[in-house]
Amino acid sequence: MPRWINVSNGFTALRVALVPFVIQAILQGRQFLALELFAAAAVTDILDGAAARRFGTVTAAGAVLDPIADKCLLSGVFLALAAAKAAPWWLVGVIFGRDLYILLGAAVAMRWTSLRKFPPSVWGKISTFVQVATAVSLMARDLLGGGVAGRIATVMPWPCAAFTVWSGVHYTLRILRLRGRLTESALGSSLRLETGDHDSL
Repeated sequence: MPRWINVSNGFTALRVALVPFVIQAILQGRQFLALELFAAAAVTDILDGAAARRFGTVTAAGAVLDPIADKCLLSGVFLALAAAKAAPWWLVGVIFGRDLYILLGAAVAMRWTSLRKFPPSVWGKISTFVQVATAVSLMARDLLGGGVAGRIATVMPWPCAAFTVWSGVHYTLRILRLRGRLTESALGSSLRLETGDHDSL
């Protein structure tokens, strides 16, 4: 059996499988069901990491599939919320724009540098947390109506957009710093080789 077929990746696959059901519940106005399914998907995100550590099944495939599952879930939820007029389309544009920007940045970095791994930054994790909190607040507003839930849901898109944009900017700064270190390392190696050649003459 291939190593990537394991309990951890099974939880990741389950999270992807839940996405269309969450979307359908939102579009049908069944916000309580949507919240339940969204919570179940969030639990799988916790379980897949725990299982990978517990059973020692951390794989390259899992490292790729996990963020893809997260993006599918959040992107699908925000698209459904916007289609249901529960979230502003401009926020969806900001979230998708940042994700596309990061994908293009990674492609460029892989093309022009030796970088191959792009671990999530603390700001990327914070941005994801705020996006989750925003999605929950928007679904809760439709479920609970006005009041405190309504005020929170009205405010949340703004910090969500701010953290999303900043995480993209921070990603760019990280890539530039890593590229600078690689350049310095290459120059240092070149100088050492040249010095070694001169010493041998």
